[in-house]
Amino acid sequence: MIIPETKYAKSGDVNIAYQCIGKGTLDLICVMGWVSNVELLWEEPTVSSFLNRLATFTRLIIFDKRGTGLSDRVPQMPTLELRMDDVRAVMDAVGSPKAALLGISEGGSMCALFAATYPERTAALILCSTFAKRIWDVEYPWAPMPEERKKFFDAIIEGWGGVVDIDTIAPSMSNDERFKKWWATYLRRSASPGDALSLARMNTEIDIRNILPSIHVPTLVIHRKGDLDANIEEARYIAGKIPGSRLVECEGDDHIPWVGKTDPILDEIEVFLTGTLNQSDLERVLTTVLFTDVVGSTRKALELGDARWHHLLESHNVMIRKELARFRGREIKTTGDGFFATFDGPARGIRCACAIANAVRQLGIEVRLGLHTGECEIVGDDLGGIAVHTGARVMSHADAGEVLVSATVKDLVAGSGIQFENKGKHELKGVPGEWELYAVVQ
Repeated sequence: MIIPETKYAKSGDVNIAYQCIGKGTLDLICVMGWVSNVELLWEEPTVSSFLNRLATFTRLIIFDKRGTGLSDRVPQMPTLELRMDDVRAVMDAVGSPKAALLGISEGGSMCALFAATYPERTAALILCSTFAKRIWDVEYPWAPMPEERKKFFDAIIEGWGGVVDIDTIAPSMSNDERFKKWWATYLRRSASPGDALSLARMNTEIDIRNILPSIHVPTLVIHRKGDLDANIEEARYIAGKIPGSRLVECEGDDHIPWVGKTDPILDEIEVFLTGTLNQSDLERVLTTVLFTDVVGSTRKALELGDARWHHLLESHNVMIRKELARFRGREIKTTGDGFFATFDGPARGIRCACAIANAVRQLGIEVRLGLHTGECEIVGDDLGGIAVHTGARVMSHADAGEVLVSATVKDLVAGSGIQFENKGKHELKGVPGEWELYAVVQ
């Protein structure tokens, strides 16, 4: 996968990092919540799949708010007003006189204010997992109590650099070690501990209730019914205050929209912005996906130190790429200390996975590997769809040095001479049903 080029827009004296992807006739500015890093977003398959789908029917523009990610650090956290300046600066930089705005979580608060203030530059407004106020009062009883926010602040102070708040933000992924590792890295590289805390405290002071009736652009409010971070009643309140807005309630309890069942959210956004649901631009192909992950990488990195760990990781990457080339595998992308690759045949994928497991063992490390065969969506240089998620989940169940495959893969290589050990039925997070998994006997 090729990460879109990161460019910079000037907002006053501050440099704002942004990216563009897609060739749709409608510009869509996506404003992430809390903190972000526009380059690390693409390293997580669930996020890249979500963004690539948006880019099939829009020209998608993402950016890091000042003080976060690849944008300039600032001496004090910006107000919503300054953040609106950053949106206008990015729009000017990409030559967009008017754009739809998609605000996620706290990003929705700023988008709502922008739409009310600059209707001439706002084609439409989409508020996803958004709140109007971030602290409880008697007229807005769905927001967190002060002690709940303090608990969140304490989690930042004590745990920044690790996995923070995932049980609330993405409960469906709370047991997925690969995702948790990416999430910790994403947060760490999106903001310093002090900046993350300052932003969280500033977000707690947000209150856009009074401006909601002043929004006069087409508006979609979309929210999951079981959202553990922003109560569904908040979406109902917001939709009730914005004239002519449409409320869509989706199933699920994840707060961030790119995990869990994402298609219902993406379908609603596409219909809202284009009037139709047309996925004909998505090319689909049957392929075998392989995911790899270094076992105990955090412990190993601490043992070796940064320099030696990065040298070891580079040697690991060279070995894996050598085996991929030998077995005609195609590298899609690296995911932290793992690989996502595809093969035109499952037997070739299995043999490559076994070769990788044996090769990297020479470096004193073990990897876990998972394979699945299914129909994938090709969007540009990336792959998406349930088959990709299934392959990643299969890998997460593998032991050190183990090559684990789905029953689909096992059935497709009948007669190849490859032997398997039945590992029983498993639930794969975010994938419907129970799945029979098999370990390759090496």
